[in-house]
Amino acid sequence: MKVTVSRRAHFNAAHRLYRPNWSDEKNEAIFGKCNNPHYHGHNYELIVSVTGEVDPETGYVVDVKILKDFIKSEIEDTLDHKNLNLEVPEFKHKNPTAENIVIFIYNKLKVVLEDDLDLEVTLYETPRNFVSYSGK
Repeated sequence: MKVTVSRRAHFNAAHRLYRPNWSDEKNEAIFGKCNNPHYHGHNYELIVSVTGEVDPETGYVVDVKILKDFIKSEIEDTLDHKNLNLEVPEFKHKNPTAENIVIFIYNKLKVVLEDDLDLEVTLYETPRNFVSYSGK
C-alpha cells in the first residue's frame, strides 16, 4: 500500500529573469517586472511529497525528521536569503524561473532519498503562482 508523506518549508530569495543575449527591449517584453536589473525577491513556499510503501516495522514511508533535515541541508541552506543569479552556481547561466528552481530542488532531494521512493515538489512563488515537478 502506497502512502504520500508531505513536508512544507519556505525560503526567501532574490532573482532576475533575463537573457544576456537578448536586447533590453525583448527582456522587458518577455519578463516584465521580473527583469528588474536590481533584482526582486519572493517568499517561496515549498511542499515536498514522498510516496512509497509503508515500512511494516516502522510504520513510516519516510521519517519526517529525516525529510526535514534533507530539506534544510539541501534546499534552505543553499537558497535561503540568496541572490539566485549571483550566489547559486546552478543559476549562473540558467534563468532562475519557478520552473527551473523546482527542477533544481527535485534533483537535489531525489539523490538523497531511497530509490524506491517517488518524489514530487511543489513550489509557490506567490500564493497564486506555483509549479510542480515529479521527474517526468
